[in-house]
Amino acid sequence: MGFESYVSQMPVAEGKSVQQTVELLTRKLEILGAEKQGTFCVDCETYHTAASTLGSQGQAGKLMYVMHNSEYPLSCFALFENGPCLIADTNFDVLMVKLKGFFQSAKASKIETRGTRYQYCDFLVKVGTVTMGPSARGISVEVEYGPCVVASDCWSLLLEFLQSFLGSHTPGAPAVFGNRHDAVYGPADTMVQYMELFNKIRKQQQVPVAGIR
Repeated sequence: MGFESYVSQMPVAEGKSVQQTVELLTRKLEILGAEKQGTFCVDCETYHTAASTLGSQGQAGKLMYVMHNSEYPLSCFALFENGPCLIADTNFDVLMVKLKGFFQSAKASKIETRGTRYQYCDFLVKVGTVTMGPSARGISVEVEYGPCVVASDCWSLLLEFLQSFLGSHTPGAPAVFGNRHDAVYGPADTMVQYMELFNKIRKQQQVPVAGIR
């Protein structure tokens, strides 16, 4: 079955905590008639080009984001800054240890979102709490529409459904939809959206990812 997903950040409601806002969102979904369908997790760790590989010309290091998604338990995603997305099996994590001479993990860079999956007709909705270390940093919302694999074919339908429970907080179409307007949507496109969401939350929290360990 095909699928297309939209990933966004939900602002924390005024006077509420992250957890209270998540509860408000999930309650709205349950009122709509959505049913719980287990849990999900997406995580991301940032790697920098090792200093020893940069030479003496003042070259800027590149970033690589190694990500996992519980929807694809046998896969690992490596997203390069302004570059392609590599989909590998879970042994890629072992390979990164062996590549520490080329890529090194940034300090305090691990970020993840966890939460509950809800099924509503052909929509699968995932509302998660984004954490860095022990602290909640934000809220993620992913809406997947099962019957569609081309962004231009169902964005208006996705938008209408998003507005039904996000209201005025519904943002515009993500960049990946514009870049692949008539192309077949795939798991890598979802991971790109999560990478952009995590980087946005990092910047909001002003947590640097520049240190090398």
